[in-house]
Amino acid sequence: MPRVFLPPSDTTFLFALLLTAALTSFGGMAEADTAPEPPPKQIEDQESDKEDPRLPSAHGPEYVTVKSSATADGTTHHTPGGGLMPPQKAPRAQSGITRDFIARQSPTESPVALIASLPGVIYAANDPLGTNDDQQGLSVRGLDQTEIGYLFEGVPAAPPLFLTPYTSATADTENIRSITLTQGSSDATAPLYNAVGGQLSVQMAQPKKNAGGFIDLSYGSYALNREFLRLDSGEIGHSGITSFASFSYRDAAQWRGAGHSPRYHIDSRLAKEWGQGSKTSLIFSYNWQRQFYLRAPTKTQWQANGTHFNYTSHYTDGDTAYYLLQENARAQTFIAAPTEFALTKQLHLSLNPYFIYVTGYDSYGTTLDPTGSYQGNQPAGTLQGGTIGKNGLITAVATDTFKQAHSGITASLRWDYGHNTLTAGTWYSYYDFSNPSRYAAVNAQGGANNMQGYQPILTQTGEPLTSYNSHLVQQVNALFVQERFRALSNRLTLSAAFRAIMVTRTISNALPGARYRNGASYFSPQPQVSASYDITPHDQVFINGTTGFRAPSGISNYNDRFSVSTGKQNRSATADTKPEYSIGEELGYRHTGPVNIAASVFNYNFTNRQISTTSSLNGVMVTESINGGGQTARGAQLEVGLSPWHHFSPYVSGQYIHATLDNNLRSGTDYVPTKGKKAIRTPTFSGSIGLSYDNGHAFGQFSLNYVGPTYSTFMNDERIPGFTTANLSMGYRLKQVGFARSPQIQLNLINLGQPGYLSGVNSVSFNAKSTKGIYGSTIAGRAPTYFVGGGFAGVVSVSTGF
Repeated sequence: MPRVFLPPSDTTFLFALLLTAALTSFGGMAEADTAPEPPPKQIEDQESDKEDPRLPSAHGPEYVTVKSSATADGTTHHTPGGGLMPPQKAPRAQSGITRDFIARQSPTESPVALIASLPGVIYAANDPLGTNDDQQGLSVRGLDQTEIGYLFEGVPAAPPLFLTPYTSATADTENIRSITLTQGSSDATAPLYNAVGGQLSVQMAQPKKNAGGFIDLSYGSYALNREFLRLDSGEIGHSGITSFASFSYRDAAQWRGAGHSPRYHIDSRLAKEWGQGSKTSLIFSYNWQRQFYLRAPTKTQWQANGTHFNYTSHYTDGDTAYYLLQENARAQTFIAAPTEFALTKQLHLSLNPYFIYVTGYDSYGTTLDPTGSYQGNQPAGTLQGGTIGKNGLITAVATDTFKQAHSGITASLRWDYGHNTLTAGTWYSYYDFSNPSRYAAVNAQGGANNMQGYQPILTQTGEPLTSYNSHLVQQVNALFVQERFRALSNRLTLSAAFRAIMVTRTISNALPGARYRNGASYFSPQPQVSASYDITPHDQVFINGTTGFRAPSGISNYNDRFSVSTGKQNRSATADTKPEYSIGEELGYRHTGPVNIAASVFNYNFTNRQISTTSSLNGVMVTESINGGGQTARGAQLEVGLSPWHHFSPYVSGQYIHATLDNNLRSGTDYVPTKGKKAIRTPTFSGSIGLSYDNGHAFGQFSLNYVGPTYSTFMNDERIPGFTTANLSMGYRLKQVGFARSPQIQLNLINLGQPGYLSGVNSVSFNAKSTKGIYGSTIAGRAPTYFVGGGFAGVVSVSTGF
């Protein structure tokens, strides 16, 4: 039976209003200028505090900007390494990518997939097209994606409780100007409370000064079809306001198993500059997508079935593994208004209010006893609404519905005086999350009447049967101050910062027998110090001392949990909810010129290391944190990129890391002997090789990524082998054909020679095999599960500006 998931009516109205405004202004406010724009000046990385005119707003992330381009897709052919190594100036390890690289990749890929070649990054793909935000892995220096702060235009865009960066929900690839990754640290002024592993910052394109547009049509493997259209209004009258609006649609079949993954996306931006340095933007994006989960195998299941291990394509009575029952749908509305006021020449005020609203559901197949099920610890009686199958049970869909409203504002004041810059500010965030679970009956064809819980299976007393019925309110208050001093003709820069973050969570659980009220409060002081010295205009050394904090992710840690089949409590609230804290040091060197080099060594120490994983709760896979105790990590990273030479730009990056556990981990009444073991999700070696070519007409790019063997258990008794992936893109563009500006055709070949492989760890475990604990008890093993990467894909894209 078909399922329909409609966006909220107010969201649809808001988009229609914005798109109508952009189309109206496009139609008559300015004339298109089809002449190619001049090439940009040298790209320069910039720090978030504006101590001089080169530096952007204090409230935003550090990023690389590209002011103009000679092609319609934004490429400039100027960034070293084919867009993989824009020059950086921040006093810490930091990498980035620009349009020169982004535009050469498949437009289906998310920002998480796009940064896979940067040093320290381990990207665990789950599909070749890069379309699956919900089932992919990312780690930086061994720290997973929930420990990497995600900023979109300075806004903390990851769900505040689960912290998984749904990066494809915030912007289409064509509208991304640049991406910056800070490995192992974050801005002291950034509105983040989970960035112990680094900071991922995505910057959106600015509206163009002249009216025009861009269209991109893509088709390829797995019945992929994708259409993208952007319209630029140019300057609206003589107001100084510019805007753009874009719409895209994408659909593709699952690369393994049955099902499709449709996606609708809208981006828009209005911008205005005035005075001497004052500017504001109104950013709006809307994303709706649906997909079906791909079954994550254990190593034994993978060895037996390979890529054929998945959910079933056809329904039979009682089949809980039918693919239509494993569905995920998500709708997100994003609004932000980053603004900067130049109060005086020395005094600047920055404000960034934002609002994010997310609705959706996750579902998994399960069975229920029609007379022996439980509501919390109370018998549910005879269930109403389900059909009893041949096995005497009700086949149902366990649906995890959710609504998330996330609002906040960052504000900072920057004062430039003499050789000093003083920045002080605050961040406030309010997050409301409701999460009732429901069960929907499955009919004889394997369909459910409603996946959002509107027609659920009821208990004998007429209440919806549920595994949990939680509501969480979280408030974040952060204060920060940073002082930066420059000397020796600005060659030496010293910086000291202090940030204090307070996170308060209040949780209610309406499940019978559960603790109704629960909560937690976390306070984290975070000092940072750094220094950089420009030995020459092209050589820089830096040192960075940083601290980081991460609150536990997921709501499961705060709830009492009961088995629906027995009524027995299987987890108590407040277990393993201590926050993670890190102390790190970095020492690095950079050289810019025809050959660009960036190298750094690092050391980190963690307490209450939070490991994000998944577990099954009454048929639903839920996210939770495992307290991994203490951890020490030491390593080095390197990247080398050549500025375009005879149209060629090579790139090489690599990382070595040695990360070990400092503690034995508790399991029940005993401890697993994990002290000294290697950290999970942390391959010792990883690296990338790339080569790009662009002569203005013909272009191409090749990348080869290597990831070493990776442990999935704290006891190091199971791991996945290392693997290599390769991608190739090639194309040809024209300068001008009638109204078409820079029309081009591009072919992306993804996962060359890789029919399927284990790309990363989905769920971890203490030990895969039975292990003797410190006190002599036998601790049973549990098999981890893995992401399956691979599957060759080809994507052909035809695009043009106008």
